[in-house]
Amino acid sequence: MTFREVHQIVAALSPGDAVCNEALVFQRLLRARGYASEIYAGAIAPEMTGLGLPASDYSKRGLPEGAASIFHFAIGSPVAERVLAGTEPLILRYHNVTPHEFFLGFSGHLVGLTYHGARDLARFAPRTSLGLAVSEFNRRDLVAASFAATEVLPLAMNMEALDEPPDPVVMSQFQDGRKNLIFVGRVAPNKKIEDLVRVFCAYQRYVEPESRLFIVGDGRGFEHYTRRLRELVSHLRIDEVVFAGAVTQSELNAYYRLADVFLGLSEHEGYGAPLIEAMRFGIPVVALDAGAVRETLQGGGVLLTQKEPEVVAELLGMVIRDKALRDAVLETQAAALAKIRSVDIGERLDQVLQRVEGSR
Repeated sequence: MTFREVHQIVAALSPGDAVCNEALVFQRLLRARGYASEIYAGAIAPEMTGLGLPASDYSKRGLPEGAASIFHFAIGSPVAERVLAGTEPLILRYHNVTPHEFFLGFSGHLVGLTYHGARDLARFAPRTSLGLAVSEFNRRDLVAASFAATEVLPLAMNMEALDEPPDPVVMSQFQDGRKNLIFVGRVAPNKKIEDLVRVFCAYQRYVEPESRLFIVGDGRGFEHYTRRLRELVSHLRIDEVVFAGAVTQSELNAYYRLADVFLGLSEHEGYGAPLIEAMRFGIPVVALDAGAVRETLQGGGVLLTQKEPEVVAELLGMVIRDKALRDAVLETQAAALAKIRSVDIGERLDQVLQRVEGSR
């Protein structure tokens, strides 16, 4: 029997979240192909009202014959129990679970959610028709958790949103001739933003005094970590570190347009959507070779093997000032973007559903 409905379940629908953005892209693709498709969420942010249904509706009604579901798995959540209790064909979309050790001392709540999330992964193996990872780095987790069938499908991103006009207020506020370093992502301990700050300190002190660091991302839930970062900035006596917080799409686009280089020193990435966004804006990317970063960049950008602040700062200066080097880096990124664009997510999603249908 061919599926007539393909629904998705997420722990939460939140603005700016890569998992939620992908669920919305998937929904658009599925509906365009004639499937009935809803998104069920354990929590729905006010800004996302109308885009999803409560997860209780998924478990109360159950899914009819001819329906399948896609569960986006990225953290421990009460929603997991509802999905485990279902009987419909299930695709587990695995976005990775950040190891709980990163959150010790910063968020007891997230320590619990990530610890139990990692343990719950193996519980889904017998329930799942296909484990669908966003990277080969993540797929290895599924194999280790005894998933019988696994596959890689790169993260689906709404690239059209990057074409929205940049916010004029942000543009006018920071168009002052400074060299701008940017990091985009959740303000969380695994991102090692303290290392970004130390590199920026060396860059501003020894390479380019007229410089700025943009830290663009939501820090809610990590207020203690954010305070520590601000204390570090004060202790190092550096200027022009901008904690932008959660931003709108037009504000994000403005920060990207203002940036001279993207710097990422995260020690755990299951995928790196901001790396692709930065390449899309023509910003040279310099990132630590950790987790799925190398896989995400696909030969683009500059990969770091260490984070010594003075060494990285000098490299950033070279990438920004040396036109030949900058052009060479951007050429690698253009080739990487061509590879990324060559993947037809809609066609691949069709193939995934056909594989699951064929296995019933």
